[in-house]
Amino acid sequence: MACNWLSEPDVNGAVAFNYNNLADNYSDVDPQYLVIADGCFDLGGYYKRMHSISPQDPDARFRYVVLIASMLMLFIGTGSVYFLVVALKPIAADFDWPRAVPSFAYSLQYLGAGVGGIVMGYWLDRSGMKGPAIVGAISIAVGSILMKYVSEIWQFYILFGVFMGLIGRSTLFAPLMSNITRWFVKNPSMAVGVVGTGQSLAGAVWPPVFQYLNDSIGWRETSFYYGVFVLLTMTPLALVFRRSPNKQSSGAAAPRKSFGNNRAAAASFGESPQKSLTPRRIQGLLSIASIGCCISMSLPLAHIVAHVSDLGYSPSRGAEALSIMLICASLSSFFGVGYLGSRFGGLWSLFCFSAIQALILGLLAVVEDLPMIYLVAALFGLGYGGVLPSYPVIVREFLPAKSAGRRTATVILFAGSGMAIGAWMGGLLFDLTGSYTIAFLIGVVCNVGNLLIIGRLIHLQNAGRLTPQPAAA
Repeated sequence: MACNWLSEPDVNGAVAFNYNNLADNYSDVDPQYLVIADGCFDLGGYYKRMHSISPQDPDARFRYVVLIASMLMLFIGTGSVYFLVVALKPIAADFDWPRAVPSFAYSLQYLGAGVGGIVMGYWLDRSGMKGPAIVGAISIAVGSILMKYVSEIWQFYILFGVFMGLIGRSTLFAPLMSNITRWFVKNPSMAVGVVGTGQSLAGAVWPPVFQYLNDSIGWRETSFYYGVFVLLTMTPLALVFRRSPNKQSSGAAAPRKSFGNNRAAAASFGESPQKSLTPRRIQGLLSIASIGCCISMSLPLAHIVAHVSDLGYSPSRGAEALSIMLICASLSSFFGVGYLGSRFGGLWSLFCFSAIQALILGLLAVVEDLPMIYLVAALFGLGYGGVLPSYPVIVREFLPAKSAGRRTATVILFAGSGMAIGAWMGGLLFDLTGSYTIAFLIGVVCNVGNLLIIGRLIHLQNAGRLTPQPAAA
């Protein structure tokens, strides 16, 4: 049954509608559950489409191929991060370097990925995902293979900063996340959560694999064989992105929003809404917020293997703790982001996950018993796993769709800077104090800063000053 409008939607998507008709057909539905979503009324589970959908959707099946390929690309490519996490102590020992050196290389990978991600975001917005995917796959493979022959610090920094960061991983998180929201305009939170699972699964699978190979054949051979694996797997996967989504289905989706808080609908009934935040200001606040949560996030990710080893346990126990953390992170990304993001929006999703992350990082600074370390690692993963995937959801909700690629990449640049600062700071403070405790506590403080900014954005959204983008024409 079609919706009964008194008028066609205006340019902002606002409509006047027939309350009497709704009451006749849905007399048992409480009016408070009325929301406008994607040109339809959603009445507590009733989904009334304004227009019928063509039974022949050219993207209906292939979008799931893109979804799986995106997750696998992120899973395989993120192995370059966890190789260095596991090999941090052996590399420092082999070259007699302080831990700040491999920690800085870890930071360069994130910083390079952030800077390069903006270029890749522009490339995605203009030409699609195919080019960035192929370039990234080859660059990570070549950088990993060349790691076998490194002998100087500057070589180490170039491989991680340029090959694996600036050109390699810059093609992964931000471009893949932004691209998948173009294929799944109806429920981008679900799609982003699934793709984000690839990054978390990488942390669950790669550390024990790398730890075993490092113990068996050494870190040089491990890096070489990982590079060969990347070349043989990621390059074919990149070819999936030769196809772009149908233009009709790649516009911005009108997000679900409460009728009472809909500025466009309020304007159509003669009310005076407050001035909204500009896209530039929204992006700026998100970028600053991302630094705080990612400083906090990067400390356990980069140093938990070494931290557990410093407590007197074998490095394999540290790799197990990291794997537990990231198994839980994958569950959080897969289920949590999709549920919270679609039901409450990206901002609330981010706030909840970030709050868990801050609380548990504080506990990690004081626990020393191995079972408790495993438990805290699991809880940290539940928080961490939903943080980064929430940002592309927020960008898709509140910023223009035509520039989603570069805007997502800009936010991730600042997030990557936070990851770089946190990883480097952890190594530096360990060299100065012989412990990670102070670094973990500083991470908590930075995370609280993130919560303050996101909390402010939620307040502005409730006040009607932060409104979702209308559907693209």
